[in-house]
This record gives sequence, structure tokens and C-alpha cells, in this order.
Amino acid sequence: MRGFDNRWKDFPDYILGITKEIWEDRGLGARMRDYYAPEVIVRMPGGISTGEPASTAATMSSLVEFPDRELLGEDVIWSGDAEAGMLSSHRIISTVTHAGDGAFGPATGRKITYRAIADCYAKDNQISDEWLIRDNGAVVRQMGYDPKDWARAKVEGGAGAPFTPAMDIDGPYTGRGNDNAWGQAYADILNRMMSAEFSIIPQQYDRACHLEYPSGRSAHGWAAADAFWLGLRAAFPSAKFEIHHQIGLEEALLPPRAAIRWSLTGTHSGWGSFGAPSGAEVHVMGICHAEFGPRGLRREWALLDETAIWMQIIAHTGAHSG
Repeated sequence: MRGFDNRWKDFPDYILGITKEIWEDRGLGARMRDYYAPEVIVRMPGGISTGEPASTAATMSSLVEFPDRELLGEDVIWSGDAEAGMLSSHRIISTVTHAGDGAFGPATGRKITYRAIADCYAKDNQISDEWLIRDNGAVVRQMGYDPKDWARAKVEGGAGAPFTPAMDIDGPYTGRGNDNAWGQAYADILNRMMSAEFSIIPQQYDRACHLEYPSGRSAHGWAAADAFWLGLRAAFPSAKFEIHHQIGLEEALLPPRAAIRWSLTGTHSGWGSFGAPSGAEVHVMGICHAEFGPRGLRREWALLDETAIWMQIIAHTGAHSG
């Protein structure tokens, strides 16, 4: 951990520790300036922001809406070293009460649990590049809304455009992860499914696989994996699938794991998980984690933001109606 504060025993300890300090311990202001580079870039399906002040402002606004947020770090899958910097793919379960008005609308008082995954590049004790996906579908469903209806209200209310590659900014991190065999194995599974080879599921997934999918859906078994991945690909059958980052990791006391950040970019031209084909040009940002066991892929977490996808579809259909 050369270049990092010596109170962190390793990189996962740093990621888990600063997350708690910032959110639960209200370590804003000086602590945000300690841990985030002045020109940090944060990309989310809903848009992109630059600079530590913008990250601090967004954190404060979120805490007004969800003041009792507890962030439980499920896993940190990482690569890199102190010289080049390190990339963490950090999977988080948040428990909150929607107690304040904010980006998700008037306070509902609902108790909500949702997952997020953040890919963060850190060097010399600071994060300077970040890719973050929050399961907004799970959030709005637990508030009592349908993600499509919620997205329509946001579009009609003049919300900013969701993230697309054209908005992106080159940041300091140029790595692609590592060449560990488990990352390669998971990348091969995803590439084959995105090539419509769904026969890979019974070949490579444990028959009793445990699956965590968008909108907080928990499922098990081959049929559930097939339904999710087939439904996604069928909606965007000609979209370009691209893996941007892959990590494989083997650590003591844990099964082999993999983290992959990917995207689908293209036309909503098929019947699938997003209704009737609209012809909208859509960018899907995704991050997945997987664990492997003696009978193949045994646990999978796939995250994308359904609301950002629906916003792109609805903006297109609204612009081309009438």
C-alpha cells in the first residue's frame, strides 16, 4: 500500500474504510478532499460529473434524501499495484429510509434495500476515476413506482440526458484489468451469451447458481440466468457488446471471483426486456461480479440501471411521436 495512509492494511480495507468514513461517519469536506482527486471523473448511467466539489454536493444531496444510509461492503474485487495505481470493483448493499425530498421525488418514508457496484481507480490515497452503477430500478420499485413510469416522469420533467460514450472524458486510468484465468473465463461466458450462444449457461453455470439481477431480483438456476441475459440481448440484438475492464482474483478463504465492466451500444430493435422495439439508440452501462466453484459459475451479480435505459427509449419515442 505504498502511497496510501498506513492505517489501511490493504486495498479492500482502504475502499471499505473510506466508504464508511464519507457516508456513515459524515466525513465530507476535508475527508472528501483527502480521498477524491480535485478533478475526479464519476460516470453513472444517469450522467457524468467532474471534480471533487460536484461529488461532495451529490453526496450531501443523497444524504438529505436517505439520511440513515448504511453501506455494507459485500466484496472488493481488485487489480493493479502501487506503482500503476489500483482498480477496485466494490459491491455494496445499502439499507436506507427515503426520509427526505430529492432526486427520487417527495419522501415516501419507505425502507429500501438496494445494491450498487463502483469501479474506482486509486493511487496515492486518492480516487481519480470512477464508474458507478446503482440499482435504481430496485429503488423506485420499493418506493411504489414502475421504472418505466418513473423514467417517463423524469424525461417529461426535463431531466438531463443519460450517459453515452460521446459524453465521456479521458481520465488518468487507462488499464484494462488483469489476465487472470477467472476473469478470462467470465469474459468468455459473457461474450458467448452476447453472441446469442445461450447454450453456454448449462455448460458453465452451476445448476444451483444463485443470481442477483437488476431491480433487486434474486433468482436461482439455469432458466433464470437464461431469462435475464436472453431478455437483455433480445432487446438490443444488433448492439455492440464491449468489455471495458476485467479482473480475475484468487484470495485466501474466498472462491475464485471475477469483475467485468461492459457496455451495449446500439438500437432498441427487438422484443425483449424493454417492451416493443422503439428504434431508440441506447447505451447500457453494466458491471458484473461472479464467483466460481467446482460445478462452474455458482454466484452472479449483474447490475445495470433500468431507469436510464427507459429514459433513452422514452426520450426517443417522445421526440418521434405526433
